[in-house]
Amino acid sequence: MPSLLDMRRRIKSVKNTQQITKAMKMVAAAKLKRAQDRVTASRPYAGKMSEVLGDLSSKVAGEFSHPLLDERGDEKYLIVLISADKGLAGAFNANVIKATQAFLRENEAKQAELITVGRKGRDFFKRRDVEIVDEYIGLTGSGQVNHADAVEIANKLIEKFTEDESIDKVFVVFTEFKTVLSQKPVIQQLLPIPKTAEADGEAGPTAEYIYEQPAAEIFGRLLPKQVETQIYRGMLESVASEQGSRMTAMDSASKNAGELIDTLTLNMNRIRQAAITKEIIEVVSGAAAA
Repeated sequence: MPSLLDMRRRIKSVKNTQQITKAMKMVAAAKLKRAQDRVTASRPYAGKMSEVLGDLSSKVAGEFSHPLLDERGDEKYLIVLISADKGLAGAFNANVIKATQAFLRENEAKQAELITVGRKGRDFFKRRDVEIVDEYIGLTGSGQVNHADAVEIANKLIEKFTEDESIDKVFVVFTEFKTVLSQKPVIQQLLPIPKTAEADGEAGPTAEYIYEQPAAEIFGRLLPKQVETQIYRGMLESVASEQGSRMTAMDSASKNAGELIDTLTLNMNRIRQAAITKEIIEVVSGAAAA
């Protein structure tokens, strides 16, 4: 049985841990509010841009050629994995890594290379039989995302895709923010730019576009911008999901610490009561013997 001093030390240690988890919850909540606002603001732009460019790409098929639109084979993939730089965020990192592993298993007959954004994803796949061609660390550790970082990653992707013709498709894996309690890993094709599928039957009128500049000039500007936008949106979604998951995890840890403190306090009181009872018995026994 532990001594009274040992129990007090354990209670003090758990209380110190509880203070840390409460502080981390508050910090995550503050970062989450800012990240959530940025995600909410970016979604309409990113969604509409994908919709318009997908529609445009399907309409100019056969009339215009661009390296970011040209369909290739289906043999080699380049995957951008967006994870966190830090842990203590519940199942956030585990879920996005599992989604990537599942995608790799589904396409195990194909070659795959990784570009990792975040330390956790890099550290995990560095010990696996997957080639990491590039890595970006410390871009989201502060809870904020810089657009310049997304542009750098997008330019790297475009450069690799256009120069290495063996790469057939480029995907991005990130965690989409739903609510504080719900985040969903998403796998999205970046390159070649997905075209809008033609609907069967009567689907109503479709949008017609008039080009004021040549198509080559318009697509030359918009297609790289589309890759930048989707990478930026993925990083924003990932940061918001990380902070939401961390806030939930730290709240749960604080509650568990409180329950543990109550249990340890009860045990300490029992030990103290047992020691007092023993002393009383010893005094009574000594008095009776005298």
